[in-house]
Order: sequence, then C-alpha cells, then structure tokens
Amino acid sequence: MKRTFYIATVALMAFACKNETKTTVVDIRSGEGNTFSIGGKKIAEPSDKVVLFDGSNLNAWKGYGTDGMHDNWTIEDGAMAFTPGEEGGKNIITKNTYKNFELNLEWKVSEGGNSGIFWGVKESPEFKEAYETGPEIQVLDDERHPDAKVANGTHKAGSLYDMIKPADGMINPAGEWNKVTLYINHDSNLGKVSLNGKEAYTFPVNGEEWDAMVAKTKFADWKGFGKYQEGHIGLQDHGDKVWYRNITIKEL
Repeated sequence: MKRTFYIATVALMAFACKNETKTTVVDIRSGEGNTFSIGGKKIAEPSDKVVLFDGSNLNAWKGYGTDGMHDNWTIEDGAMAFTPGEEGGKNIITKNTYKNFELNLEWKVSEGGNSGIFWGVKESPEFKEAYETGPEIQVLDDERHPDAKVANGTHKAGSLYDMIKPADGMINPAGEWNKVTLYINHDSNLGKVSLNGKEAYTFPVNGEEWDAMVAKTKFADWKGFGKYQEGHIGLQDHGDKVWYRNITIKEL
C-alpha cells in the first residue's frame, strides 16, 4: 500500500504595491529526507520512510488473528517489549501489508530467549500462526539457546530461519541491541539481510530458486509458507522476553 507524502503547497503571490513584493508560504509539512531551499530557508523534503514504532505508541500493530493488540506487548523505556504470559501465540503483525520494501529495526533478547521477525505473513483463518506463511529472520540468544547448535547454524540469530546462516561474529549477545535491515524486492527477485551495519547474505524471494530453498527445509510441505509476495510484517511470541525499537519501513 504505497503512501504518498505531499509537500506543502507553496503559493507565491507577487504583485506590485508601492514597489513591494509579497510572498506567502502556505501549509508546509516537513519530514525526514533531503532539504531544499525557498527564499534562503531550508525546507525538509519528506522521504518515503514510514515509522512503524518510535517508542510512543503501538498504533501500527495488531495481534495476529484478532482486531486488537495483545496485552503482552507494551512500551518500556522507548522500546516495544514482549512479556510472556501463561498462554502463548501472542504474535503481532503490522496493520498494513507490504510487497517490496526495506525494513529497519533493532532487537534485544533476554538470556536464553527466542523470537523472530516475519514478512509475507498471510492473515487468514486457514493459518493459525504467523509463521505458517511468513519466512523468518531469527532473533535468539546464541550462547544459551539450543537452537543455535542445530541445523548447521541456520537457526542462529540473524539467520534466514532454516535456510541461510550469517557469518560468525555478526550478532551482539543477549541483553545488547542488534540492528537488522531486511530488503525484499519481488520485482527483482532479491532479498538482502544486513546485521549491525554489515551485509550478511542475499537470497531469491520467489520463483524456482526460492522454491528450491524451501524444499530443503522443514517448511517443504507447508501449504502457505513463503507463498505470499504481499503480506504483513510480524514479530514473534516464542515464550521469552524480547524488545524491539526504531522500526521503520520504506516501500520500494
């Protein structure tokens, strides 16, 4: 769902009145991005980046399979925090859907913790969990969680879960923040993941190459996994405390 940001309508009214020229500037809306100049004053040129979470509210998110937001997700010190309860399955997704995009966020996991970042999630009664359709970038405490020791490293933090592992040394330990950039472009059939400012790996996102990757994983026989080019971004309840912050997305 492409958003369009309208820079302010600038009305320049020039007329002669006692040799004076009058300039009127109407409704200038500033935003992130480059700047340009009008009459020597710098005006912000809005970018296409959309804030999904900036520490002030959870308005861009909802519970998967429900209209409301799960109470387990709150704001702590400017971060989106998940606190596990007795009942699991409290995954959340964006209210909007995306096809081609660049997602940026930071995550921090508790000791022994596990979570994940999904994309391409199809919300449907047919699929009870977000992970049934959405591929995942793993969020994990590699030092303490057993998942880091299996599947040839493709369950480690920062991995494209069960498919591609990152190089060693790219992830900060539990209790420290990690930055992830996820680039997905179905038109060029390119996915990229960067971890803490360094490119980790690339991969196809559709077609025969993507299908071949999925066929080698535990998702091979899952009806909807990785099938939806446009879908929600999701964050996982895996029963452990986890934090997210500075979440933005830019549609391509």
